[in-house]
Amino acid sequence: MKKFLFYLVEWTWALPINLIGFIAYIIFAIIKGCKHERFFNATVTYVPGDWGGISFGTFIFMNPDRPDDWLRDTKIHEYGHTWQALLLGPIWFLVIAIPSFIWCNFKPCINYRKNNNVSYYSLYCEAWANAWGQKFTGLKQTRIGK
Repeated sequence: MKKFLFYLVEWTWALPINLIGFIAYIIFAIIKGCKHERFFNATVTYVPGDWGGISFGTFIFMNPDRPDDWLRDTKIHEYGHTWQALLLGPIWFLVIAIPSFIWCNFKPCINYRKNNNVSYYSLYCEAWANAWGQKFTGLKQTRIGK
């Protein structure tokens, strides 16, 4: 019953986020044949490239060319974003996605983190994703989220 309710809310309240994820899943996992697997209530698809990870509802996309402990910790982190989408629904884009994208990609933010030795995971939405990822998987991160 819990799993049913999880997917019901994800595919109604968080429908726009999951549609984006589903389209990306079709492109990368089905059409391009990228490896994919289940991770709790999410699907992780491994997409090579010079990047880290991103989630859209129940769909997580990650760079497979990283150390195993990084992959494990990032799956936990991105799964936390899955639960944020469940809670926030359509406002997830404003509360999580946009601040996260800016914090990750905007040159002044990158320089600020580098010059001040500030963790990427110190931003509220990233720390929250780590906390919820660990809570809802029961797994502890080893490299990030401390």
